Amino acid sequence: MVYIIAYLSAHPGKGEEVASLAAPLIEATRREAGCITYELYRKPADPDTLVFVETWKDKAAVEAHFAEPHLRSFQAAMADLLSGSRIELVTPDKVEVL
Repeated sequence: MVYIIAYLSAHPGKGEEVASLAAPLIEATRREAGCITYELYRKPADPDTLVFVETWKDKAAVEAHFAEPHLRSFQAAMADLLSGSRIELVTPDKVEVL
């Protein structure tokens, strides 16, 4: 198994909009082959900070996810809503920043 931890920093007051845009992404992603879990969390003290925590069967499943139209649509829709992001791919032997 491999894990993705994606940290999203929304512009002030835009966290709710990012979370709303994520709803269809989450639903579609959970149906992808190789997706084990796919969750979105928001910091209670900072609702403009969002964190995706994902579990995937293998790295090939992650690569297939990155090519999915629903992920690309989400990325395009939130581009102006984010002030920053960091995506980490966690495997048994290392953590890569993508």
